[in-house]
Amino acid sequence: MSIAAEEVREFERQRPRLFAIAYRLLGSASEAEDAVQDTYLRWIAADHGAVRTPGAWLTKVLTNLCLTRLTSARARRETYVGPWLPEPVDTTGSALGPLDTAELRESVSLALLLLLERLTPPERAVFVLREAFGYGHAEIAEVLDLTESNCQQLYHRARQHVASERPRFHPSTEERVRITQLFLDAARGGDLERLRSLLADDVVSWADGGGKIHAARKPIRGAERVAQYLGRLSREAAGVGFVLTELNGQPGVVATVDGVVLLAVALDIAEGGIATIRIVANPDKLGFLTAQLV
Repeated sequence: MSIAAEEVREFERQRPRLFAIAYRLLGSASEAEDAVQDTYLRWIAADHGAVRTPGAWLTKVLTNLCLTRLTSARARRETYVGPWLPEPVDTTGSALGPLDTAELRESVSLALLLLLERLTPPERAVFVLREAFGYGHAEIAEVLDLTESNCQQLYHRARQHVASERPRFHPSTEERVRITQLFLDAARGGDLERLRSLLADDVVSWADGGGKIHAARKPIRGAERVAQYLGRLSREAAGVGFVLTELNGQPGVVATVDGVVLLAVALDIAEGGIATIRIVANPDKLGFLTAQLV
């Protein structure tokens, strides 16, 4: 086998892990794919004789590409039309790496990805590499060209920010599936009373249409208003197929027509019922999910 072919094989071995890192850093599957491809181009052009550990080299290049993208993404999101939500990913397979613990499933949830948006890019990088991939502070310092003590400070700040907003109630996977199925049945049948019974009194519904399709541009608050809003959506959904699947490590609902995903719905469940509903309908954010499900 030629050296060039072996270099390609090495990159392909690393690709799933690199995508999993990039997605957690960027909250976007399409941007994560672009970052991984840019990393591949740098890998092909690299002096491989000087690369001692390919995995570490690729992680460093990818992470720094993502930090650059995060900085520009923040500027773009200032002019985003309506609420911005992360791009959903079907995780019934291994698209984002192993999710065999509650902590790992939470690491890719839309709720946590939104919390990570509040961190600085370096804080986010340290948090993701440490929490989701188990990197030591010395390894992270090497990736980010920082001192180990600086990385520890960044991690401490990031954990404080995230911990203050994390939910206190963690229902079992079985309970999440049960409530999500009840939600799907009620929404599909347009049963407003049943929908209302599943919602917490202070429920909030967010919709990301990105200005590309009609979607609520402000959050809808309160069980009565959210139930009525969902009822209107269900009446407009004639001919749409709804399925329950796993989105970002949690049960979720996907609506499709002719094999194309129209929207994805993720639910946050608290003791009083469904606390938050996040609806991603921007078609620019559904291409990756469509490719996964068709």
